[in-house]
Amino acid sequence: MALDAKWQEIIGEQPATMSLAGLAAPDGGGGGGPDLKADAGPWHSAGNTAGELRTSTSNSVADLDTANEGVSGATAGFDSSAALAEILGTWKTRLTAVRDECGRLEGALKAAGRDFGEREEDTRQKVAAEGRQQSGQSGQKKEG
Repeated sequence: MALDAKWQEIIGEQPATMSLAGLAAPDGGGGGGPDLKADAGPWHSAGNTAGELRTSTSNSVADLDTANEGVSGATAGFDSSAALAEILGTWKTRLTAVRDECGRLEGALKAAGRDFGEREEDTRQKVAAEGRQQSGQSGQKKEG
C-alpha cells in the first residue's frame, strides 16, 4: 500500500504537500500553494513572555525577602524558626533558578526568531535566483 493511501486510511485525509517558498518541485513533486507559513513573530512573542516572567519572578524573590524581614528575630526560640529559614532558602533557590532560566530563554527565543527570519529571507533569495537561473537556461535551450 502506498504511503499516501496508508495515510488517508489512518488519518482520513490526503497528506499535506510541501513546497519550498511556494514553488513546485522541478520533477512535479510537492507543489501547490505555500502550505507552511511561519515567521519570526511567535519567537519574539515567546521571548517577550519569558522576559515578563523573568521580571515577575525577580519581583517575587524581592517580595519574599521583604515578607520575611524580621521573622527570625520575632520567632526566636520557636522550632518553626529554623523551618521557616529553610523554606525561605529553598524557595529563593527555586525562584532564582526560574528567573535565570526565563532570562536565558528570552534571549534564546528572540535570537531564534531573528535567525529564523534571516534564514527565511536568504532561502527566498536563493530560490528566486535559482528560478531566474533555471528560466535563463531553459530559454537558451529553446533558442539553440
